[in-house]
Amino acid sequence: MEGKATPAGRKHAKAAGGLGLALLVLTTPVHLDAQDPPGPSGETFAALLRRAEQGDADAQARLGSMYNIGLGVPEDDAEAVRWFRMAAEQGHVRGQVSLGLSYAYGVGVPEDDAEAVRWWRMAARQGDVDAQLRLGAAYANGEGVPKNDAEAARWHRMVAEQAEQGDVDAQLRLGAAYANGLLVPRDDAEAVRWFRMAAEQGHAEAQSILGGRYASGRGVPQDDTEAVRWYRRAAEQGIVGAQYELGIMYANGRGVPADLVLAHMWSNLAVANGDGRARRIRERLEWRMTPEDISRATDLARLCFASGYRECGP
Repeated sequence: MEGKATPAGRKHAKAAGGLGLALLVLTTPVHLDAQDPPGPSGETFAALLRRAEQGDADAQARLGSMYNIGLGVPEDDAEAVRWFRMAAEQGHVRGQVSLGLSYAYGVGVPEDDAEAVRWWRMAARQGDVDAQLRLGAAYANGEGVPKNDAEAARWHRMVAEQAEQGDVDAQLRLGAAYANGLLVPRDDAEAVRWFRMAAEQGHAEAQSILGGRYASGRGVPQDDTEAVRWYRRAAEQGIVGAQYELGIMYANGRGVPADLVLAHMWSNLAVANGDGRARRIRERLEWRMTPEDISRATDLARLCFASGYRECGP
C-alpha cells in the first residue's frame, strides 16, 4: 500500500484517503457546538458518547473516527483505536475496516500487516467492499499474506461486479480505488466515472467528492458551477466537508455570486458539525459583515438545521 514507509507517509495516508474515515461520522451529523442545538438528523456529542459507553457499536466506530481525525475532539490515535476495537470486536464492519487500517499504517498501534488483513477479512466476509478491495491489494502486494495475483483479481472482480450492478457503495469504493491506485492503476477519469454513478444515485459522500473534482479539475474539466451543485447536494444531506466547501465558494464568489450571509450560514453549519476549519472561516467572515448580516446568517443556519437541511437558503 502507498504511504507506509515513514511516519509522515502514514499520517498523509490517514488524512488523504488511507483511513478515509471522516464521512463515516459526517453522513450522520453529530452536533458539537453548545450554542447550536442539534437538528432532527443529528445528536449531541454527549449522547453519542453515552451510546458508545453503553456498547452501541455504531457509536463506538463513529467516536473512533472523530478521534482519528480530530473532529470536535483532540486528535488521539490511541483513543481512536480503542473505540475502533470495541466496535470491531462486536462485528461492526466499519470498525473492523478502520482497525485494519490503523494496523496497516501503524497509526495508534504498531504497524502489523497480518493483523490488518485479519480484520479486513472479517469485514470482507460480511460484504464490505472497502475491505474487499483492501484485502485484494494485500494479496497483490504480498502484505500480511503471501502474494497471490489470482486472489487479488478475485476480490477486485467481486467489487467491480457489484459496482456494475448499481451498488452505490461499490461504485464509491471503486472510484476511490482508481483515485488512489489501490489494486488498479491510478486513473482520475475512471475514478470520476464511478463517483458520478454513485452521486447520481444520491450517495452523499460521492456527491461531495464529485464536487471536489469539479472544483480542482481533477479527472474532469474545472467547473466551479458544477462543483457548487454537487457540494450543495451533499451539504443538504449533512456532509460537513461539503458544507465547509460551500461556505468558501460563497465567500469567494466561485460558481455562485459572492454572498457573505450564505457563506457564514454554511460555515456555521460546518462548525456545528465539528469542523474546526470552518470556525476560522466564520470568524474571518464576521470581520467583513454587519451585526445585522451576522444575525440573519445565524437565523438561516438555525432554520436549515430545524428543517433537516431542506430549507437552506437560495
